[in-house]
Amino acid sequence: MDHHLTPRAREILGTARMLLEEEGGEGLSMRRLAERLGIRAPSIYKHFPSKEALEAALISQGFEEQGAAFEAAFESPGEPIVAIIEIYRAFAHRHPHLYRLMYDSSLNRELLTPGSEESAVIPAVRALGGDRDLARAAFGFVHGMTILELNDRFPADADVDEAWRRGLAALTGSIQRDE
Repeated sequence: MDHHLTPRAREILGTARMLLEEEGGEGLSMRRLAERLGIRAPSIYKHFPSKEALEAALISQGFEEQGAAFEAAFESPGEPIVAIIEIYRAFAHRHPHLYRLMYDSSLNRELLTPGSEESAVIPAVRALGGDRDLARAAFGFVHGMTILELNDRFPADADVDEAWRRGLAALTGSIQRDE
């Protein structure tokens, strides 16, 4: 992860990640980042040509972290897809601002670290028997539930954990019927 970056670029990225985690996407500006680093904003552009490139580096880092965690799901007991979905949900709750940056707007894949997005996709596809369409459908469910949960869109009396359980049961039940 980040092996293609210079030490200074890794420092900038780490500070950007802290700023994002603390203040959200609206707090992540090149000016604020430069202040945090104790440098002038133009110095950042020597390492990241645009804010979009910096955000793509953060997104790539997030995908690589998810990919590593998803791969570990194959070592745990039970259905790997259930573990991957639980990891995904927990990641979103631990890193809501990074999660939103990763999944809540259009994605310029050309700026991503090559292979980073696939590192998160491949384990999910593998857990679903190699079926990319089913993986996309599962992602739709998981992302929808996750973003609704993060945005506090469920009614106060809703049993969100039960909704997750029922959705997972429907998803895993459909997988078992297809086999």
